[in-house]
Amino acid sequence: MFTTSLDRLSWLASPLAVLLAWALVAAAGWFPAQLLVPPQHVYEAFVELLGSGELREHLQNSLSRLAIGFSLGALGGLLFGTAMALSKNVEAYCAPLFHTLRQIPSIALIPMFILFFGVEETFKVLIVVKAAFFPVALAASEGVRGIPRSYFDVASVYRLPLHSLLKDVAFPAAAPPIVTGLRISLSRAWMVLVAAELLAADSGLGQMIEMSRQMMRIDVVMVGVVVTGLVGFTLDYGFRLLEKHLFRWKPRA
Repeated sequence: MFTTSLDRLSWLASPLAVLLAWALVAAAGWFPAQLLVPPQHVYEAFVELLGSGELREHLQNSLSRLAIGFSLGALGGLLFGTAMALSKNVEAYCAPLFHTLRQIPSIALIPMFILFFGVEETFKVLIVVKAAFFPVALAASEGVRGIPRSYFDVASVYRLPLHSLLKDVAFPAAAPPIVTGLRISLSRAWMVLVAAELLAADSGLGQMIEMSRQMMRIDVVMVGVVVTGLVGFTLDYGFRLLEKHLFRWKPRA
């Protein structure tokens, strides 16, 4: 019982070690105080931002952009990837361009997106759409291709319409790689969104970090960095729990 409890708490070891090292280095004065603030100052800044509502507002703006962009990108990627796996014509005409564009880092497209769409909400949502689209499309394409041919032969015998073929055969059979692709794309979309907000935004966690950097409020910068990491961890962990729940029938490695 005691060993099991320790195992459950083992994930706290590395964060606590980093926090302790951070506090010791800050106390030793190896770096200027305005560059490496101690953890207690960051906590005080967090409480201040939380009390004023500023952190909540920035976080809500970032998450709303993520939700809209990820929903559009993931849905588009799911449909396109499935079409590319099921249709030889779609694969022949679209696969070369698809595999070329997916190699371009989303961050590299930020300047072009700013030129075309400005710095308003459209730009930030579209950069998230791009970041989410390609991992999901690739996962859906590979997942549907991995379905045994006999599944489609049975569906052909029963003359299933396209929507039934997708809903009852393709998506359930390819669900594990698709959910993994969704998890990966969500993490990438979150990172790209914060990077975009760092460069051009009037709100959001990235903008809060950048404005605080310009004002030399490193404590607020660290609050933004920590919150960004915690949000990313929560999103990824939530998808991992979803995977375990949906595919609990799969044997664990």
